[in-house]
Amino acid sequence: MRRALHAEWTKMRTVAGPLWLMLGAVAATVALGAGAASVAHCTAGGCGGDTTKLALMGVYLGQAPVAVLAVLSISGEYGTGMIRTSLAAVPRRATVLAAKALTLTGVVAAGGAFAVLGSVLAGRLILPGAGDRALSLSHGPTLRAVVGTVLYLVLIGLLSLGAATAVRDSAAGIGVVLGLLYVLPIVSRTVGDPHWQRLLQKTAPMSAGLAVQATTDLGSLPLSPWAGLGVTAGWAAAALLTGGLLLRVRDA
Repeated sequence: MRRALHAEWTKMRTVAGPLWLMLGAVAATVALGAGAASVAHCTAGGCGGDTTKLALMGVYLGQAPVAVLAVLSISGEYGTGMIRTSLAAVPRRATVLAAKALTLTGVVAAGGAFAVLGSVLAGRLILPGAGDRALSLSHGPTLRAVVGTVLYLVLIGLLSLGAATAVRDSAAGIGVVLGLLYVLPIVSRTVGDPHWQRLLQKTAPMSAGLAVQATTDLGSLPLSPWAGLGVTAGWAAAALLTGGLLLRVRDA
């Protein structure tokens, strides 16, 4: 495993793409969160609503570069034929996938922490005197939202890695993941039956997982914050399991 981890880390840090994608994820997350905060209507009594969730809104956009990075971390090797070299160097295919998942987890966790903390800081600067306590890490719900959002980004990366391992094509992998993230919530809003609408909100990886950002009015959520993140974790685990099984039984 140590050799496999070293190899995956070398690939990650010596290619320009991962760095630029993570920088794009950080920039998109902070910029969109700051933009949302800048248009919020605040008074001396506060901004109303959930200021923490508002500041972290950029994750809706920032997760896309994370997904692309995760997909390319393995589908790019299929495209160039490098996967054969990787599997020849480390014949145990589960070890290869585990090394990719661990390396991706570390990179996304680090980048995600910068993005999320930057968003909270931007929110505090843009919304002075309005909800300062709610945008402080000493505020329990905000700390949970911050930690949960970083975990959410990691899970999106792992889901994307598993999906890309299964389909072995960059375009298809990106399409599958972005469809799960962005199309399912749109479909849930077009469903007329409230029961089915709520069911889709509970099972879609993005709408369920981002419940962890909520700090107010938790009773109106389809799922509790940690339960929603658990749904996203289930998607990630299922994708990795499927990708791992297909990687094991198919030719390189």
